[in-house]
Amino acid sequence: NTGLGCEVSRLKAPATIPYTDNKDAVKPAYYTDRTQPMHDRMEAYVLDLQDRLVTALESLDPSSQKFVRDRWERSDGHGYGISCVLQDGAALEKAGVNVSVISGTLTPGQLKSMRDRRAQTAKLLDDSEQFDFRVAGISVVVHPRNPYAPTAHMNYRRFEVFRQNAPEGEPPVMAWFGGGADLTPSYLFTEDAEHFHQTLKDACDTHDPSYYPRFKTWCDKYFTNIHRGETRGIGGIFFDDLDDKEPEQLFRFAYDAGNAFIRAYVPLVARRMAMPYAQRERDWQLIRRGHYAEFNLVYDRGTKFGLMTPGARIESILMSLPLAARWEYMNEPDPDSPEDRLLRAVRTTTSWTR
Repeated sequence: NTGLGCEVSRLKAPATIPYTDNKDAVKPAYYTDRTQPMHDRMEAYVLDLQDRLVTALESLDPSSQKFVRDRWERSDGHGYGISCVLQDGAALEKAGVNVSVISGTLTPGQLKSMRDRRAQTAKLLDDSEQFDFRVAGISVVVHPRNPYAPTAHMNYRRFEVFRQNAPEGEPPVMAWFGGGADLTPSYLFTEDAEHFHQTLKDACDTHDPSYYPRFKTWCDKYFTNIHRGETRGIGGIFFDDLDDKEPEQLFRFAYDAGNAFIRAYVPLVARRMAMPYAQRERDWQLIRRGHYAEFNLVYDRGTKFGLMTPGARIESILMSLPLAARWEYMNEPDPDSPEDRLLRAVRTTTSWTR
């Protein structure tokens, strides 16, 4: 059978998913080695997380194709990346787990964007000077094939800004962490939303009980398609310019939050990927993915920053877009239908945690 939804007959949730129960695992050397620069430790972390997340996602369908690993170097020699991409799988229609470790000179447009969003940044980044940056980060987007399995996004990064031509060893003018994770279902399952949010909240609470409520509110506000009056999905956590604690504390928070994404999200795909569906559900999924693409192309700061960076790798920047999407003129779901329930969820805010 090669028709729509035929893959569900052979998909089966794995008995175990790697790295979903590693809270008590032995910490890697980069976690504890304070003699290394924070940038180098963040680089080691995102490479490690990339490997573990790819392994967890591949466990959903061991008989399908594996992620293609594409290592690239910037043409100007200022960094590299590893893009792990899977397309047209049975469980995953398109998934990307990308790491980038790059440096360069901040363009006038990038500097303006950074100054505009925070007064402290405007004060430190004087208009009369030029500045360089370096960043190590991981960016993840997963679009499952089954309409009942939710899309998810995650990224964590460490960003440093230096005076241009600063002497070797001079500390950065500014440095911060940013990132988060959010869930975008086409069909709403309350238990999935609660599991995702509670797992992220538990990771946040270990470090600062104020983080989850702050970052959930930030996420709901940031991931909004303003022109449609709805959020991209049902949220999660989001933060940027985070420098309110010592770098060591913030690194450990980013480490725990990134690891939590594996157990927050991958089991949800395992739970939903074999549910039967038909053309109606597929069409609705594609409509929702159209709205997902609208946010990424119109509002997302990361996409804009990447596109404004000279020599940027466009394929990796646009990896987040779905393989297929649909725009229907004046589509309105039937009242009280499952599709309408999803719309009501993204047009309001909900508390999903205990």
